[in-house]
Amino acid sequence: MDRVNKILIADDDKAFSSALKDYLNSFDYYTVCGVADNGYQALDMTEKYQPDLLILDLVMPNLDGIGVLERISSLNLSKQPQVILITSFAQANLTKKAMELGASYYMMKPFDMDVLEKRIRQLNEISSTPILLLPRGNALEIETTRILHQMGVPAHVKGYQYLRDAIIFATEDPSLMDAVTKELYPMVGDKHNTTASRVERAIRHAIELAWDRGNVDMMNKYFGYTINIERGKPTNSEFIAMIADKIRVGEKMA
Repeated sequence: MDRVNKILIADDDKAFSSALKDYLNSFDYYTVCGVADNGYQALDMTEKYQPDLLILDLVMPNLDGIGVLERISSLNLSKQPQVILITSFAQANLTKKAMELGASYYMMKPFDMDVLEKRIRQLNEISSTPILLLPRGNALEIETTRILHQMGVPAHVKGYQYLRDAIIFATEDPSLMDAVTKELYPMVGDKHNTTASRVERAIRHAIELAWDRGNVDMMNKYFGYTINIERGKPTNSEFIAMIADKIRVGEKMA
């Protein structure tokens, strides 16, 4: 690593902040320049210390992480810091908003600090293009939900829930795409106390609604030229596999 990373931590959990500060300061190439415990203090310290990286908690008193991201561009800074957003609570709309406001990574607590340190090193090696880090469990569900919302899959239809779960299962276990009818649909059916055939029909309906009424630009973004949007809709398997693959690629990039 060819430069020192000056890091500011903003988190109202003082025990966590102290442990993270000690951990990062144990590396010769990081310097934790300050620790803030609320959003306004985070903004003041960002302007004062001009950090290369801000590790920012989403939920803080006085001003939350989204508020910090919204105001940080108005500060007198020589350069905008990279931002890793962390939290133990998340919603899909907040995730999307944070990434739009410039967060480079999004991490769910609890996480392994070694993984965080790896992400920091990668920020020195890659462009500042926002990349969403996808831990397992709740954060994977959040990202899947965000994608389906962007595509325009209507959330009120039953097939939406089935489709979301099928994508999550397929992301976690790609081998399920080799046995969609025999394994994937039954798994979703078991979760929702219904049959595999009903899962298949409901997912088909949800995809058709999205394809006819949804976000065509977003469809193109995810499916590219693999599916001709004007000539035909993707099969259930194609739709699930493509989104699951995009999510897995995002993990590998992160």
